Amino acid sequence: MKPSLGAPTVLTDNSDGLPAPQRYWALLTLVLAIVMSVLDGTMVSVALPTIARELGVSPASAVWVVNAYQLAVISTLLPLSSLGDTIGYRRISIGGLCLFIVASLLSAQAESLGTLAAARFLQGLGAAGIMSVNAALVRFIYPQRMLGRGIGIIALAVSVSAAAGPTVAAGILSLADWHWLFAINVPVGLLALAIALPSLPVTRRSPHPFDIPSAVLNALAFGLVISGIDRIGHVGFSLSVGLQIGLGLVLGGLLVRRQFGLPSPLLPVDLLRIPVFALSVATSTCSFMAQMLAFVSLPFFLHDVLGYSAVETGLLITPWPLMVGAAAPIAGRLADRYPVGSLSSAGLAVLALGLLLLALLPGEPTPADLAWRMAICGLGFGFFQSPNNRAIMNSAPRSRSGGASGMLGTARLTGQTLGAVLVALIFGISAESGARIALLLGTGLAAVAAAVSSMRLLAPSPGADQ
Repeated sequence: MKPSLGAPTVLTDNSDGLPAPQRYWALLTLVLAIVMSVLDGTMVSVALPTIARELGVSPASAVWVVNAYQLAVISTLLPLSSLGDTIGYRRISIGGLCLFIVASLLSAQAESLGTLAAARFLQGLGAAGIMSVNAALVRFIYPQRMLGRGIGIIALAVSVSAAAGPTVAAGILSLADWHWLFAINVPVGLLALAIALPSLPVTRRSPHPFDIPSAVLNALAFGLVISGIDRIGHVGFSLSVGLQIGLGLVLGGLLVRRQFGLPSPLLPVDLLRIPVFALSVATSTCSFMAQMLAFVSLPFFLHDVLGYSAVETGLLITPWPLMVGAAAPIAGRLADRYPVGSLSSAGLAVLALGLLLLALLPGEPTPADLAWRMAICGLGFGFFQSPNNRAIMNSAPRSRSGGASGMLGTARLTGQTLGAVLVALIFGISAESGARIALLLGTGLAAVAAAVSSMRLLAPSPGADQ
């Protein structure tokens, strides 16, 4: 099973993970790639005012620098994860990484909004290749008894990258212009690629052909619905927005109808019949909505209401990702030994408590008042995410690891998108008290997620090696 120099390991049906140290090199390349893709999806928003001014476009037009990336990711996650089942997860991951590097270089050289938006769309496609199969690869990289550890490290990388994006962006922009937000990906991506080529394993492929019509329906349905919801958050509801979302829902219905009866459906309706899988996906969506309600509303509260600077705002939010970083690996290890429903539910209950405490802050809170509340939220989220992600992957058959990995990413991105839209709607209704309302709503969603998570304790548990 040991690879020769430069040759990747070919895993058989009897393989149970990679040997050390190849396991750690393979995980390192996944972490580097996921940190790049998640950071890039969050930190660019900080530079939008600067990009709009330098390119001579309106702020509304500059938003497409973010939207193009997000649409590409969420529209192609499931198709690429399904393609990974067919042609191999290694190929999708390395292909996505290569495209991400090239698109980052193009973005760094862009001098017009059209060029930048097109490059960002390509970058989103690359990011989707990375995100769609990373959890599936972890399942083959780590032995079954240690799966929670690997999932915990990936969850740590995703959470900390998403939370640290604005702070990292502020640091880069304080030293260089916005082009470097993209240029910095090139050396990091090349390092990840150099490690990936000899370390990522070759896994068994599905005998079922890739379903191109389903992939097209999926891209159109998700693209129309998510971009329509995003438009509501920015410009409000209109007839054209309603028609767009309606068309997306119709195409989504056709997609779902097509999946029934397929042996390996692109939209994993077969996996959603597994109670633990379905409950874990629902838990993930609700929890990421709660997280995004806080992450989008808190900067406005700290900056506009309490008067902190942008740098101070970033520092005050930092205890959240720091506690996620401390809790996620521990929770991942515990998930290998204790019921996931208990761990995730406890974590979400702590998250709900932290969000409630933030919503009930005194009128003039001190930095210490904010910091310990942020830490409670991070502790709760860290203890939720790793076990929940493990449950999503472990409840699916190994032959459907790509579909499970795609659903894991889709649940996260859908929750984040809906959470951001809810903040926009809340601030449109009441800008003055919008942050507190958003935090209270986040408290409720975290509580709902905890309740849904606890239902897994009553659900039948599938075998670990299905």
